[in-house]
Amino acid sequence: MQIDLDLLYSWGAVAKKYKKNEIIFDEDETANFYYQILDGSVRLYNSNDEGKEFTQGIFCEGDGFGEPPLFINETYPSKAITILDSTILKLSKDKFLKILDEYPSIQKYFLVLLAQKIHSKSKTSKEIINQKPEFRIIAFLNSFKKKSGCTNEKILIPYTRQEIANYTGLRVETVIRVFAKMHEANKVEIIHHKIYY
Repeated sequence: MQIDLDLLYSWGAVAKKYKKNEIIFDEDETANFYYQILDGSVRLYNSNDEGKEFTQGIFCEGDGFGEPPLFINETYPSKAITILDSTILKLSKDKFLKILDEYPSIQKYFLVLLAQKIHSKSKTSKEIINQKPEFRIIAFLNSFKKKSGCTNEKILIPYTRQEIANYTGLRVETVIRVFAKMHEANKVEIIHHKIYY
């Protein structure tokens, strides 16, 4: 679910165009806005001093992002960057919170959404801590398929091996090696360097 666009515009939301790889907000920046993607795609991630990145989430058309710190007066815990040229609606924190007060159904939606995010983070943490690389990658692939709604058929995975490494906390060399083994075991198809799962 997304917040109705007419409702967002009526409360003062503004659409802004971003080029590919443009930063929307930085880690530890004060959280002042709710964002909703009109078109394009956004990645939230953290990086360490050595430049290793860990993807926290990938968001597409219709998705909102950046809302958890708005509820607790915290900074953004990760950096947001566009993966593609994107158009994103931006609504001030105060107006976002007023919408939630006035529309209980939207408030309930965000309660469910936040619970799903907490649940997903717990599962991801468990997979990263306890599982072998193949299990981490399969968990990522299953999560993508579930979100895309195509659970019964093989679909193109639109992420590079580097992006999958960033999301799973693995080295890209490990991801390449695991996909080669999975291909040999007929767990994935690799056609012209594209992964189908």
